[in-house]
Amino acid sequence: MKSKWICALLAAVLGAGAYATDVMATAPPPPPGPVTTILGQSTFDGFHVRARSVPPGLWRAVIKTHGQSDVYAVDNKFGPGATTGWHSHPGPSLILVVSGTITNYMGDDPTCAGHDYAAGSGFIDAGGNDVHMLRNNGPMAAETIAVQLLPHGAPRKSPEPQPGNCHVS
Repeated sequence: MKSKWICALLAAVLGAGAYATDVMATAPPPPPGPVTTILGQSTFDGFHVRARSVPPGLWRAVIKTHGQSDVYAVDNKFGPGATTGWHSHPGPSLILVVSGTITNYMGDDPTCAGHDYAAGSGFIDAGGNDVHMLRNNGPMAAETIAVQLLPHGAPRKSPEPQPGNCHVS
């Protein structure tokens, strides 16, 4: 009698395991996102920087802030298919593509076609009302480093609804 109970229990455990494996295999995986690491963060008092090249007229940069700013260096690692979701930032970001290819979709682009940036290239997100989404559409991992200049105490990133003209998520 004891061996029948053991066999019945073993059959039940194996059946539950097979069912769980089947359910887990058919359930969709959660949406992938990047793995984000803050490499550094500092607070700066207001500043006005003017840089010029020699000879004059070839290159110039001006950055001016009022009040304190938070500056972040952010590393984002994207697996294949990973996406940031639609979002905005309260200030500008300089994005450097370290490896792979990242596609930047802009919410105000009527075609929402996306622009690819390969390793060694970069782009600027102006921040403010600019809504965008980054995605790794390739089969290999991708990585970006973003340098963000934000108003002191502001959130680095705010989720935004998917723009009506964009059918990419």
